[in-house]
Amino acid sequence: MADGAYFTGKYPNLLKEAGLTEEEIDKRIQAAFDTIFFDEKERFYFEMDGDKGYMLDTGNVDARSEGMSYGMMMAVQMDRKDIFDRLWLFSKTFMYQKNGKYEGYFAWSAAPDGKKNAEGPAPDGEEYFAMALFFAGSRWGDGEAPFDYSVQARDILRHCVHQAELVLGGAPMWDCEKHYIKFVPEADFSDPSYHLPHFYELFGERANEEDKEFWKEAASSSRRYLALSCHPLTGMAPEYAEYDGRPKRLFHDGQFYSDAYRVAMNIGLDAAWFHKEEALGEIIDKLQTFFSEKEKGKEYHNYLTDGTALEQPALHPVAIIATNAAGSLAAGGKYRMGWVRKFLNTPLRKGERRYYDNCLYFFCLLMLGGRYRIY
Repeated sequence: MADGAYFTGKYPNLLKEAGLTEEEIDKRIQAAFDTIFFDEKERFYFEMDGDKGYMLDTGNVDARSEGMSYGMMMAVQMDRKDIFDRLWLFSKTFMYQKNGKYEGYFAWSAAPDGKKNAEGPAPDGEEYFAMALFFAGSRWGDGEAPFDYSVQARDILRHCVHQAELVLGGAPMWDCEKHYIKFVPEADFSDPSYHLPHFYELFGERANEEDKEFWKEAASSSRRYLALSCHPLTGMAPEYAEYDGRPKRLFHDGQFYSDAYRVAMNIGLDAAWFHKEEALGEIIDKLQTFFSEKEKGKEYHNYLTDGTALEQPALHPVAIIATNAAGSLAAGGKYRMGWVRKFLNTPLRKGERRYYDNCLYFFCLLMLGGRYRIY
């Protein structure tokens, strides 16, 4: 029986279970938010032109649709409409495609001055944009365009599904038969970490009427796909995967690599909100067992999904800790609270690569503290 917060109104709080008070949880969340957005040395949110702002990928020195939409989700969760609107205006002004085969999508990368580095989109940006905009519309109400949040969200989702019908030469972001999100619109494979069934459940209520059934089916299909693509022994997902779940031999040769860390976090939030698929928690149990028993706290590496450690150190070790901990929202094994405590003893990352780790860190902090809410 589904018993997530969507049905009960009660969000699980593993930080409280680990011994923190509600006040301590609020302080930790606020401190992390302040570091990301305001700390002079460690922030990666910057403002420009008086009314715009961007999230800087500090490792690649660009603004990405991933990070822009992440920043918007952080802002709506923290009730910061001012920051949300700045990020959205940057995205809509500089990254939104007004014509061509990508019309209605967002360029996946732009320079800090707003110049596009690429034309093509990355679908994980679109799904986060849409969900953050829906939450903004519910929390603050729709205003004048482009701040008519729910209208903008529905238009994004319309393009995601119907691009081939709407734009000459366009391709949708979802495989419309399998209901799987694609790595890019032209691809015939997926990225397991893009699969957000908990978002699709809500899209199934808030999208245009003709697409509601599509999104409901996408939620079920994505849960099945996550089970297909994660390794049966280690629980590791590959960076990219074929539609049958096999690792896709692309840039990182099917490894458990940076993108893939998000799968545990996504499974955790899906369980917190909807808790519809108990078997997904078993994936997290396997993943936590691997890192607790095989790696035993050693320096994290890149891995093949069977757990074979490669020579290269992991590019984002803090992200591994944070997402494994957030997966505890779905897990039932003996290591679930150990990972929560490990996360609590892990600080935000500093330095050049802090952007990705700290985005995921903040989301995991919200999730584990019961503060990542549906609006």
